[in-house]
Amino acid sequence: MRKFFSFVKIEHTLFSLPLIYSGVFLAAHDSIPPARILLLVLTAATGARTAAFALNRIIDRRLDAKNPRTSDRDLPAGRMNLWEASWVTIAGLSLYFGSAFFISDFCFLLSPIPLLVFIIYPTMKRFTPLAHFGVGMGLAMGPLGGWFAISPSFDNLMAPFLLSLFTLFWVAGFDIIYATLDEEFDKKESLYSFPSRFGKTRALKYSGYFHLTAFLILVLLFFYSLRSIMALPLLLITGYLLYLEQRKAEDVELAFFKINAVAGFTVFLMIMIGIWV
Repeated sequence: MRKFFSFVKIEHTLFSLPLIYSGVFLAAHDSIPPARILLLVLTAATGARTAAFALNRIIDRRLDAKNPRTSDRDLPAGRMNLWEASWVTIAGLSLYFGSAFFISDFCFLLSPIPLLVFIIYPTMKRFTPLAHFGVGMGLAMGPLGGWFAISPSFDNLMAPFLLSLFTLFWVAGFDIIYATLDEEFDKKESLYSFPSRFGKTRALKYSGYFHLTAFLILVLLFFYSLRSIMALPLLLITGYLLYLEQRKAEDVELAFFKINAVAGFTVFLMIMIGIWV
């Protein structure tokens, strides 16, 4: 079990779950979603996250072996072999597709779409700097998935669309910060990250622009769907956290892992209070 949790970094689900459940409660609005749906959303998110992370590790295993920062990961270090990693991927996909099936036929029919993103986005850094948006797209589908779990149709999608768009720019911005750790390696291997293509200073400016865009989209969502004075402080706190992430970008551990986890839960609380108060 320790090997499994080390491989898929299950704790990184903290970035995605608050936004997924934000989509769920936006769709439910002032009613309480059924416990069965809440549980199935959790298992679907866990399965999808597991499969996505495992695919990423499998696709990048040779690059990870070359990179001093990542050479100690389970596959390049030999703590897990490709066969075991493949079974982790299959287990994650089984949990994801099975959960989608029991949520609704609508969700099950749409469920292969995220899988395509999970397969494509790890390869994007080999040919385009837009790879950061590939990562963002992977997480941005979460709020829409949560919405569809409650409201299985394409009607009235403006609120979840804005939430997903916020997630896209938020994640792209913090993925650029994370990529600064590999600037020299990416240059050496001709990989297309913002830091390797534009330099660290310029890349962090772009990250700041993306986070500003994310915040403005969140403001639109607030006034479109919430408009609660009680939720306003949480909107402002989210903006401050995005600003703080930029100020602390040199400390990637703080900016990427800690501030982001708090930001996700802050957005979730903003939506909950905006709906209920």
